[in-house]
Amino acid sequence: MSDTYGRGPPVGQVGLIALFVTALVTAQLTATKILAFELPFSLPVTGSTLILPGAALAYAVTFLASDCYAELYGRRAAQVVVNVAFAMNFVVLALVWSTIAAPAAGNGVAPDIFEAALGASTNVVLGSLLAYVVSQNWDVIVFHRLREYTDGDALWLRNVGSTATSQAIDTVIFVTVAFLVAPALLGLGRALPLAVVAQLMVGQYLLKLAIAVADTPFVYAIVGAVREYEGDGVAPA
Repeated sequence: MSDTYGRGPPVGQVGLIALFVTALVTAQLTATKILAFELPFSLPVTGSTLILPGAALAYAVTFLASDCYAELYGRRAAQVVVNVAFAMNFVVLALVWSTIAAPAAGNGVAPDIFEAALGASTNVVLGSLLAYVVSQNWDVIVFHRLREYTDGDALWLRNVGSTATSQAIDTVIFVTVAFLVAPALLGLGRALPLAVVAQLMVGQYLLKLAIAVADTPFVYAIVGAVREYEGDGVAPA
């Protein structure tokens, strides 16, 4: 049977959007766990332990996906994905909170454990949403400014440069709002000591920066593979 509607959306485009949304949803659901990575050496502020929210790992993947998408399909398309995914955050929250509110059967996971595991606190939700919408749009803008400045060369520079600056913005906004502003001004949760807040900021940013540098070969591999597969369907190198 012939395909009446054509060949369908490009696999690379669908794959990158799926990766972006999957990582974003995972970050939303893992934000409340605090991670601790022991280092073989000591750093200023953090000491020998990097302390960071659990969402940092998954959230770093969203920048890999958005940078690949921006490189292949352009600034406007990337911003559409970023802002539609922002709206989908509210869908995730609504589905999780409605499941928490629904009556539970006698068997299965206890309701209080389920709520503790998946019910992100309001201060974390506010911090993550604000940090997301600012930092992801900034990432797309800087990525394309660097692309114009280098005439399309040095993909590594716009990948690392855009992600490094946007991750700094994301880290400062999220930690400040979630663990300082919302608890102190809105009474949401417990405000953390400034020393712990500084540790969270530095630890989260260092890990994200390391991932941004380490994922550069993957960005080249993904962009190269999609360009070869889709040809004229993507922006030229």
